[in-house]
Amino acid sequence: MKSKKYNIIGALFVGLFALILNIQNTMADGKITQTAGREQLGEFAPKFAELNDDVLFGEIWNRPGLTARERSMITISTLIGKGIIDSSLSHHLKFAKQNGVTRNEISEILTHIAFYAGWPNAWGAFRLAKDVWAEDESGSDAKAEFQRQMIFPIGQPNDAYAKYFVGKSYLARISDSQIPFSNVTFQPRCRNNWHIHRADKGGGQMLVCVAGKGWYQEWGKPAREMRPGDVVHIPANVKHWHGAASDSWFAHLAFEVPGENLSNEWLEPVSDEHYDKLGK
Repeated sequence: MKSKKYNIIGALFVGLFALILNIQNTMADGKITQTAGREQLGEFAPKFAELNDDVLFGEIWNRPGLTARERSMITISTLIGKGIIDSSLSHHLKFAKQNGVTRNEISEILTHIAFYAGWPNAWGAFRLAKDVWAEDESGSDAKAEFQRQMIFPIGQPNDAYAKYFVGKSYLARISDSQIPFSNVTFQPRCRNNWHIHRADKGGGQMLVCVAGKGWYQEWGKPAREMRPGDVVHIPANVKHWHGAASDSWFAHLAFEVPGENLSNEWLEPVSDEHYDKLGK
């Protein structure tokens, strides 16, 4: 029975890991599809349209060896290296954004390319990229800057659970199928109340830090600092809280571990006195 239990848990977290990678790489379900060839050249060059839509995008872009995000970065680099900074590059910049390439990443990619593909080519690419990521650039406040650090959306104000938080938080539902999870973003000093994920069997929660710096603490134990890439496994029926550091925004993915008779029990807030002692 013990072996069977660990096999089930192992399969669960392998599935979680695969699901994270899929969302980070494509931010969309299903295969990449393309119809531009047939729409623009179907009657004039039907074979070329078929090769473009079905082979290049239908097969090559969906091969398992590289992620769509990685293929976008390679394609952009190749086009700029060949001096192609026209509508083709603009299309692939938009596609790269859709595949999860962030504003900060495209800026670094183009800066790096400039030294190998030529300064004028990089300038031309920057002009196109600036338009593609214009929405991300529009904000100059701390929230907009934090959004540029991660591919997951900040989402909307977490009004439904605001009474269980000290400070302001945001919620973006990422998946409702297989293993449901959300991206939760905290402003500096924001934290949720002490709470317990109740379950008769299974249950609990898993947190994956995706940006910023924050804290996680179980009742009676020292607080643990969280940085991007850190993972916290929260057993069912354990009192705990999590939130942002005092000097940083913080975002984590919150995975709902399946179980029986699941419920959340919200308890007292994390006091300023307790919070201000963290890290000291």
